[in-house]
Amino acid sequence: MTDAALLLIVCGCPLVAGGVLALVGQHRGASRVNVAFSFVTFAATLLLAQRTVAHGPAFMFDKLFFVDPLNVFLVALTAFVGWTTSMFSQPYMRIERDRGRMTPARMRLYHSMYQLFVFAMLLALLTNNMGILWVAMEAATLATVLLVSVYRTAASLEAAWKYFILCGVGIAQALFGTILLYLAASRHLAGGDALLWSSLNEVRGGLDPTIVSLAFVFLLIGYGTKVGLVPMHNWLPDAHAEGPTPISAVLSGLLLNVALYAVLRCKVLADGALQNGLPGRLLVGFGLISVLVATFSLFRQKDVKRLFSYSSIEHMGLMTFAFGLGGPIATFAGLLHMTVHSLVKSAIFFAVGHAVQKTHTQAIDDIRGLLRVSPTVGWGMMLGALAIVGIPPFGVFASEFLILTTAMARLPWATPLLLLALAVAFAAIFTRVQHMVFGDTTATKLEHSPALLPVFVHLGLGLMLGLYIPPWLATWYRQAAAMIAGG
Repeated sequence: MTDAALLLIVCGCPLVAGGVLALVGQHRGASRVNVAFSFVTFAATLLLAQRTVAHGPAFMFDKLFFVDPLNVFLVALTAFVGWTTSMFSQPYMRIERDRGRMTPARMRLYHSMYQLFVFAMLLALLTNNMGILWVAMEAATLATVLLVSVYRTAASLEAAWKYFILCGVGIAQALFGTILLYLAASRHLAGGDALLWSSLNEVRGGLDPTIVSLAFVFLLIGYGTKVGLVPMHNWLPDAHAEGPTPISAVLSGLLLNVALYAVLRCKVLADGALQNGLPGRLLVGFGLISVLVATFSLFRQKDVKRLFSYSSIEHMGLMTFAFGLGGPIATFAGLLHMTVHSLVKSAIFFAVGHAVQKTHTQAIDDIRGLLRVSPTVGWGMMLGALAIVGIPPFGVFASEFLILTTAMARLPWATPLLLLALAVAFAAIFTRVQHMVFGDTTATKLEHSPALLPVFVHLGLGLMLGLYIPPWLATWYRQAAAMIAGG
């Protein structure tokens, strides 16, 4: 099978699935159809990744699409988490429907938009065209707005509008940055080539530094809004708290990564054009502020999903800080952190989703004794909390250790701030989760058996990456890190 055929399957499968589920998404078997399509997409990404390892980067469809070490592992990660989340959503959404929160029309909307959301993320990762990247990010925004508002409550509609307005303003900034980038490239490249990332990367040293610096600022603010960087983060806690929990999982585990990927692609171009370290300093600044604001906001949260949404802001800030530091080690750590955060945070939201359904509340103070009613849910939440706060030997500890040691060498003044933030995050999350897991129970048994296999599969992978990184994955990380850091 050729690269082009695999690409068609990877992008075409969720697109076709979205159309099919728009017609039959209200039926009880639709959740199984959703899982089946998601698995086919994931299997195709594995084959695409295998070909990339064997034959190297490849261009497809007149260079409109390409795979390289940076995007291929993110494509496989996105498809994997998309598949496991569809498995989790089977019993979760069935319970929501039985409790009257989901009507047949809403189930159809949920299933179809879920697949279109996955399609938009994969398109953003695989396209070589900066214009198509912007379109894909906008499509992902529109799909998730509908998913966040699917319950049609006043709070969910408010969260969806807030998400739409803030991210709409942000994506408009990214559009202006893309236009400026095209303007800078038009002096060296003709026609559509001026928007191809690979062509821009070849001539980046000759791009006008003044125009590129302005373009990068707009692109960073625009896509940084989708990343959840402070102060453009206000949409994220509401969207996580008011939408269905499977959507919270893919928002934290996938969409934030895709937005950060877009920032990294732009950083490589800006580094080559400016040669003054400005892009890295901007990333360090936004990343450090995001880490500090998010961690000190954790103690104020009374909603369990908002608690972990602020944790996502903290970790995205930490990744942004790592990529801003630059160099092979910090960039390697940033890529590793992207992977383990996606796995662990989605597992946490899986456990949180079933915990909320068991206790009929998202209030932290009202969730108690999960371990007594459902040991698997309780242990899933506790282990997930330990993993996300960086307890060894989970992968989050390994990536944070690499980031901190690099910061000690390159930005020693920032190291105490990072250590303080990590300590605050540990105290805030661990104390809250401990009370939810242990003690007298307020939970009840669920109408359907929860899908907890994805929780422990994700946590197991996060543990493995803290102890052992497979050679093929380490090679991907090193190659991608060299490309980003060498920008």
